[in-house]
Amino acid sequence: MFTPKYPTPDTAPTADTSLVRPLTGLVHPPACTCHHTTAPAPTPVPAPVGRPSIQLTPGALIVAAAGGTALVLVVGTVLVSMLLAVAITAASVAVCAVVLRSLLNNHQGR
Repeated sequence: MFTPKYPTPDTAPTADTSLVRPLTGLVHPPACTCHHTTAPAPTPVPAPVGRPSIQLTPGALIVAAAGGTALVLVVGTVLVSMLLAVAITAASVAVCAVVLRSLLNNHQGR
């Protein structure tokens, strides 16, 4: 029941080798009037020596520091605002619980 059932393999007819002649030797006949030229050998590209180092100018260093500072400030602001939202929600739920408890206790006392 849980063993896989594989489909039967396709039984495509095998290719008849008498229909296709393999290419041997030249593609063109020997009496070809085409003027074949050989392609020039590609020029070798020198391999890079080591890893390229990043060179920071003083201006780029100041921009990177300012960008990092701005990123830290934005992420900090978002996290503090999320924490503040959770704190306000918890305080409002606590106030609602105290009010409901007071209403229910006063109702039972009468």
